[in-house]
Amino acid sequence: MTDLALGGKAPADRDRILRYLQDYGVYLGVAVLLILNIFLTPHFLSAENFRTQAVQVAPVLIVALGMALAIGSEGVDLSVGSVMALSTSLLSLYLGYGTWIALIVALIGGAAIGVANGSLIAFIGVQPIVATLALMVAGRGLALVLLPQLKDVRDPTMASLGSGDVLGIPYLVLIAAALALVVAFVVRRTTFGRQLLAIGDSRPAARLAGLPVRRVLILVYVCSGVLAAVAGVLATARLTASDPTSLGNLMELSAITAVVVGGTPLSGGRIRIGGTVAGAVLIQLLTATLIKHDLPPSWTQIAQAVVIILAVYAARERGKR
Repeated sequence: MTDLALGGKAPADRDRILRYLQDYGVYLGVAVLLILNIFLTPHFLSAENFRTQAVQVAPVLIVALGMALAIGSEGVDLSVGSVMALSTSLLSLYLGYGTWIALIVALIGGAAIGVANGSLIAFIGVQPIVATLALMVAGRGLALVLLPQLKDVRDPTMASLGSGDVLGIPYLVLIAAALALVVAFVVRRTTFGRQLLAIGDSRPAARLAGLPVRRVLILVYVCSGVLAAVAGVLATARLTASDPTSLGNLMELSAITAVVVGGTPLSGGRIRIGGTVAGAVLIQLLTATLIKHDLPPSWTQIAQAVVIILAVYAARERGKR
């Protein structure tokens, strides 16, 4: 009897550890990186460094919020980087008609890609990874057709958006924080959020329950597309240039990593917005740490791959139990 008790205790302890790592591991990772940088990275505690890190993480977080919605519905959106490129091309092309018109056109471009993704998934039945992969290629191609090369953005409103602040907090950070709060409210407090999670948990059951599965899926990918377009606009404002050849490259990797590391399972049915925010911060800190210690950018990609594999493994083991 004692042996059985001991035999059952070990798996229970392991399950508890895995659950803890999935729920709080991302916060532990952020804390560890902060401590390491405080002791090993010169000038890490300076206000300018924190401002730089916050500004750089803002676009990643905004894209990750849309990715969290897609993954929560048991899908994925690989087109987010291309949407960023498309939005910067549209923004540059329409700035001559006025800043607000250019901004609206850029967001409409992101929404259009979202409608295309959602329609392929909801009406035709294409797998999300295939549908969004197709739009990833097509979106980047369209962005390069519209704007084949880098172009400076000389607009006072965009310059203010990219470099302005309120009480020392950059506009980009405020916008990212506001969007995180809005998405968290939508997921937790609205009918749309509850329907999204129900669809992610079991799409056949959601259909039998009479939920508007197709409409919700289309809205999910429209939201993801619009958020990616917002990130593209903010990145353009910060850089004061439109560069569809490089803007958004591998952004889908960073966004998926932030979402999964933050505790949102790839199997859908659950979304952790707080964890996604921490996951985006973790990715930014990891990237900044490697760069500040003179490691090549390729190591950042390898580190992200290792982090996401560990997060998926923890989620898989927890799901087994």
